[in-house]
Amino acid sequence: MTALSVYAARDHARRFAARVDASTPAHRDRALDGLRALALLAVPLGHWMLGGFRLDADGLHNASPLSTFGGLAPASWVLQMLGIFFLVGGYASVLSYRRRPSTTRAWLGGRLARLGRPVLGVTAVWAVLLSVLSWLGVPGDTLRTASTLVIQPLWFVGVYTVVTALTPLCVALARRTGGWAALPLAVSVAVVDFLRYGPFAEAMPSWLGVLTVLPGWLFAYQLGVSWGEGRIGKRGARLLLAGGGVLFAVLLLVFHYPASMVGVPGEARTNSHPPSLLVVALAATQSGAAILLRDRLGRLLRRPLLWAPVVVVNLSAMTILCWHQSAMLAAAVPASLAGAGGVAVAGLTTAPETVGWLLARLAWLPVFAALLVLIARYARRFEAPWRAGTRAANARRALAGLLAAGFAVFALGLA
Repeated sequence: MTALSVYAARDHARRFAARVDASTPAHRDRALDGLRALALLAVPLGHWMLGGFRLDADGLHNASPLSTFGGLAPASWVLQMLGIFFLVGGYASVLSYRRRPSTTRAWLGGRLARLGRPVLGVTAVWAVLLSVLSWLGVPGDTLRTASTLVIQPLWFVGVYTVVTALTPLCVALARRTGGWAALPLAVSVAVVDFLRYGPFAEAMPSWLGVLTVLPGWLFAYQLGVSWGEGRIGKRGARLLLAGGGVLFAVLLLVFHYPASMVGVPGEARTNSHPPSLLVVALAATQSGAAILLRDRLGRLLRRPLLWAPVVVVNLSAMTILCWHQSAMLAAAVPASLAGAGGVAVAGLTTAPETVGWLLARLAWLPVFAALLVLIARYARRFEAPWRAGTRAANARRALAGLLAAGFAVFALGLA
């Protein structure tokens, strides 16, 4: 690339950023969008860095560098930012709820449709891809691994749908008890953890952990709702930051919770699926820090060159969430077919067991990002509102629903 082309690209970026900045309403809370973008980008980065593959004669299988490099666990504390996402989601829901043009039911229907369309799109497309890849000779184990990875981030959408439906209740609780409305949620997770891992653990049913799924993730959302209602200020944020940090340290050092915030193959316990009290402690710490840094971040994002990428990421939020694993698979599946002939691709189809793998995977990150951008050019159409129902449109939606259901059955191992 010549110096002239670099200058032209820089000038184009500046003009684009200036247009985005000029079109942003003055009342837009840039800090919230910045926090959401940060949490969004942490999802693909975490999955791309902390998830790997093992290739054998039967195809691709999931593997994790955390199985070998336990010292990488603190990286998961940074990359696990769903607490921030739920916090910002709660705050944004309060603003949207106040502005609802008609009934609460209509408002909720609109919010849920925005979440459902991209999920329906990615699962329907993958239902077709499974048939095509199978016809091309891709091994069944590779197809199951791919399906697991595609559906893995979508649990979040299901949980987020439920907590969004609870927004009116969360608002009522926030107005009555402020930030303390989240405390019973943390206590309920602590009780279930005590039953699962305490002296009565052997007598407890295996499904008990499911009881933490809703309160574990609703905790940060309720904090966001209380924040949006003006019931959490600097003092409350400092309490969250300090209290969450102390609880996090105690759970790790005294009660010996697993250090990784994501599941590690072979480990008996996991923090995230279902969420443990350590997830709640991390969410409290992150939420306190986010509230305290809000003003500073808002001032920083007044710079057009920093603000423009935040806008782009927010406009593609569900596309990033739903399709980032597909971007990695777009590189890994073809490489696995080459690997079947004895050619292993470092950082992609080699097992994540060496420092060389870590360095190679870092080199693959720009490739995954480029593939995601390419996919997003076409996949973003699934975020657009559906047109009014004609017979043909209704038939397409019904077909997409059937395909999505078939993919879910396969990915969940039900068929």
